[in-house]
Amino acid sequence: MDALPNPKIVKAKRGFRLFFLAFFALILFISFCFLALYIYAKIIGPPPLAVPQSTLYYSSDGKVIGESNSGQERYWVDFNDISQDMIDATVSIEDRNFYKHHGFDYKRLAGAVLADIKAGGRVQGASTITQQYARNLFLTLDKTWERKVKEAFYTIRLEMNYSKNDILQGYLNTINYGHGAYGIQAASEYYFGKSARHLTLAEAAMLAGIPKGPSIYSPMISYKKAKERQEIVLHSMVENGYITKKQAEQASQEKLTLVGKHKNEDIHIAPYFQDVVKQQLKEKLGFDDRTIALGGLRVYTTLNTKQQKIAEKTVRETIPADSSIQLGFVAMNPKNGYVTALVGGRNYKDSPFNRVVQAARQPGSTIKPILYYAALNHGFTPTTMMKSAPTTFRVNNGQTVYKPHNFNSQYANKKITMLEALAVSDNIYAVKTHLFLGENTLVKEAKQFGITTKMEKVPSLALGTSNVHVIDMVHAYSLLDNNGKGNDPVYITKVEDYKGDVLYQANQQQKQILKPNVAFVTSQMMTGMFDKRLNGYATVTGSSIVNQITRPYAGKSGSTNTDSWMIGFSPQLVSGVWVGYDNGKELTLAADKLYAKKIWVKFMEQSLANKPIEEFTPPKGVVGAAIDPTTGKLATEQCPISRLTYFVSGTEPTDTCTTHSPNSKTKDQSKDKHESLFHKLLKWL
Repeated sequence: MDALPNPKIVKAKRGFRLFFLAFFALILFISFCFLALYIYAKIIGPPPLAVPQSTLYYSSDGKVIGESNSGQERYWVDFNDISQDMIDATVSIEDRNFYKHHGFDYKRLAGAVLADIKAGGRVQGASTITQQYARNLFLTLDKTWERKVKEAFYTIRLEMNYSKNDILQGYLNTINYGHGAYGIQAASEYYFGKSARHLTLAEAAMLAGIPKGPSIYSPMISYKKAKERQEIVLHSMVENGYITKKQAEQASQEKLTLVGKHKNEDIHIAPYFQDVVKQQLKEKLGFDDRTIALGGLRVYTTLNTKQQKIAEKTVRETIPADSSIQLGFVAMNPKNGYVTALVGGRNYKDSPFNRVVQAARQPGSTIKPILYYAALNHGFTPTTMMKSAPTTFRVNNGQTVYKPHNFNSQYANKKITMLEALAVSDNIYAVKTHLFLGENTLVKEAKQFGITTKMEKVPSLALGTSNVHVIDMVHAYSLLDNNGKGNDPVYITKVEDYKGDVLYQANQQQKQILKPNVAFVTSQMMTGMFDKRLNGYATVTGSSIVNQITRPYAGKSGSTNTDSWMIGFSPQLVSGVWVGYDNGKELTLAADKLYAKKIWVKFMEQSLANKPIEEFTPPKGVVGAAIDPTTGKLATEQCPISRLTYFVSGTEPTDTCTTHSPNSKTKDQSKDKHESLFHKLLKWL
């Protein structure tokens, strides 16, 4: 008879089977969880790799002109733009099994746990490069279990969806190297003043040792400790087969030159311009504030650094340092609307208020070219004559009396041409033209020219009494410069993300806004302010700077009691200056009223110094004729002055000047016997 089984043994076997089943179930459960985790990770795809990066602003010639960051310099560089020594040093000291594991180095983890137990505290880290990169992406160092679980999940997702080089690239671009330098490019530039691709073995070994403790191993804090850490990195590279002992010794003995300065630390180029660019990014392109500041954008602008420096230098040299006068200056390329220089005030730190785009001031006589463009569209010509004399205008059915004055109360007391009226800035002629056309005409025309502020329907509008922005006026003149073609002012040509993907590309097509022939005729009348041959009862308004110009220009100055303007252009460049006091204080000194012209002519001449001299090219639909400026008729050999003047085809004069001929008392032989109603009406003005 068989012996009965020992109850204790039976019980033990049963317990073992239960334990085994429970353990097996646990393994299955854990395996299932890991499988589910991997499937879930695969389904939701790769994690976003966006971290705060410095947004950089570039000029038209590719120079960095500004940077937005939160005190952390961050620049993203491709894996191929990092020196191989830097890559090897980082892998060797941080995670020598990086290319062998799948995100977690279990052997290293076990060793770290044993070392910590033996030492009775945390003495050895076990985080892989992938884990550290996951931690960098979270940008938080709190030690909660929730963060650790998320970090582990991020690690899995990174390993599943990105190559090892992609992960290493991300790690090197996000790790903290101290002193606000995040990422290898910022660190390389800060410590050694060079790109990450040009790091030597000695430099790479020193940088690779910093992340373990940036406040301890930074050579700017303790060169001794940094060198000790460098030796450890070099030794690890020898052990892991990246370099030889001889190479390590040579690197250890290499003398390093430290810079200790961020690349863009001293960049203060065109701060007013940069403010406008940021506003454009937000309002026109739709980027939010955080993306603009820390999105790692590469913003390529239209700024010409040479012209910007000329503008700023000219302002400093022209206006005395102790003066409280302010100014707004802007320059544009008339062919494409690119804003090439902008000065919004005397000192950005003292006053960031931008007087080019934010201030609204009275333009004075700079509004007259817009008025005369409208007049040319309504039957006027450059030789249309009206009397310049003290005049009292009664408007609003005679209820309102308006009595404008010319500068210094100078009047021709006879008829003058529109050409001369513009050259000497005759106010009587302008008001007569304005009222003849109807007060609403100039309001509508100003809007067509791109003036965004409200224009008042009053007689004085012809003299520039409604406020405008400097940028609007310069843009308006650019249309005349470009025969009526144009688009809105352009500040940004391209925006890229930190990877180089294009997010925005300027592709504005020029529109024909004005009539090309009328725009050209208007611009040619504007050359008269620099033509002393047009001196009649008064000198031309550009007489004070005419001796400084070396090429053809068209322009117009303007002044009120509180504002002084000068806007003008060549075929290649248009610029404008406003000068005045922010509080509306009157300009009482003659010198104050000359600043705008002086700044304008110096800027234009210096900016175009090495450019070819270009003439204004007439479009189709215009015809040039030699005119006697005093009579507005075709000049003869007897006329002391003959000026080439352009007209819209079919509107050029047919009368020949006889004033200077021996028989000047006789009537013009070529005079039309049948005058239009329009010209008969003008005789009454």
